[in-house]
Amino acid sequence: MTELRHRGAKDTEPPLQQQPSEDKGSDSELKAEKDGVSDSESKVDTGVPEVPVPPDDTPEVLNKALSGLSSRWKNWWVRGILTLAMISFFFIIIYLGPMVLMMIVLCVQIKCFHEIITIGYSVYHSYDLPWFRTLSWYFLLCVNYFFYGETVTDYFFTLVQREEPLRILSKYHRFISFALYLTGFCMFVLSLVKKHYRLQFYMFGWTHVTLLIVVTQSHLIIHNLFEGMIWFIVPISCVICNDIMAYMFGFFFGRTPLIKLSPKKTWEGFIGGLFATIVFGILLSYVMAGYRYFVCPVEFNNDSNSFQVDCHPSELFQLQEYTLPGVLESVTGWTTVRLYPFQIHSIALSSFASIVGPFGGFFASGFKRAFKIKDFANTIPGHGGIMDRFDCQYLMATFVNVYIASFIRGPNPSKVIQQLLALRPDQQLHIFNSLKAHLTEKGLLPAVEAAA
Repeated sequence: MTELRHRGAKDTEPPLQQQPSEDKGSDSELKAEKDGVSDSESKVDTGVPEVPVPPDDTPEVLNKALSGLSSRWKNWWVRGILTLAMISFFFIIIYLGPMVLMMIVLCVQIKCFHEIITIGYSVYHSYDLPWFRTLSWYFLLCVNYFFYGETVTDYFFTLVQREEPLRILSKYHRFISFALYLTGFCMFVLSLVKKHYRLQFYMFGWTHVTLLIVVTQSHLIIHNLFEGMIWFIVPISCVICNDIMAYMFGFFFGRTPLIKLSPKKTWEGFIGGLFATIVFGILLSYVMAGYRYFVCPVEFNNDSNSFQVDCHPSELFQLQEYTLPGVLESVTGWTTVRLYPFQIHSIALSSFASIVGPFGGFFASGFKRAFKIKDFANTIPGHGGIMDRFDCQYLMATFVNVYIASFIRGPNPSKVIQQLLALRPDQQLHIFNSLKAHLTEKGLLPAVEAAA
């Protein structure tokens, strides 16, 4: 084996099949020869995981009820029943309001982080190296403190300025966040162990990429929610609809493989899911755009110390009359149609959820294949872990946030006023005089009134 390891470690050595006189040996020996390392050496230099396969956690009631079906149809019914249960739960948390939605987003974030870190820990644990899991959760705490602190300062500005402890924390928030992260960074450096440096830095990168994928995206989801619950519900619902309809079209009509990373994905499911999701997005947007509860930005009421969703809907959520192109007019027989402008934006959201969104799932499939696992966890029977259900949602959250910032959001007068009220009286007076002079110059204020 010493000779084999020595020869296998050289990249320029000819392949094994060119040595016909040599004994083939066992499969494990051949694998060690190709890798160029023994089992003990690979434990130090590589991080090839041995992730345990989770047991079948399908409820016993479902197993008995579906025992007479083939595995294909059994999986179809299990996924269908659990999907309906999850959709029902989604309706319930929407009814409970924005605060509950934010808490659910935080819980989902923590669970997704746990599932990904657990995969790394199953590898790392065998080396008995200190602090990996502790530092991973510590960095999660630091990053959440930073992002949620920024959110509190931005959306609860008046409350923060009213309470002295919160005002101090807000003023030095970024310095405190950096100090917390720096503490974790120093702890990681102190935990480095000789002969395991490479693996420890693998795990350090693992944790930070997980934070980037999971925590940052969940923070953007909450920002989308503050723009109005419709910006939260419609994108998430489009991803769910595309997932369901692509599965349905693929299950019944799928014949042509779509991508090697996911052998069960088909072009029939991809295209059918696209058209079904666009129609679904337009219809759902029409229903939701008529309710202030969904379209108004989520704001904090300082008088009642609670969230409120009440406003005069913007033009985006007011019915407008549009003239149809000649092609559509000849097909439908309609000259004009009344739509909410948001329905037009929903086409962009639905298209992204159907065309680009699935690549989040493909990315997750590639990740799982790299570690030879079927699912991130077995939290939801027939569906896998929470991360298996939200792999596309995180990509969608980033798109929605960028879309709002690029095409929707304008200056927010209420935030400007809140910042002005936090200034010193002399600063407020200076801004008042500058604004009055500007409005007078524009002719929006009479010169007599300005002189008075």
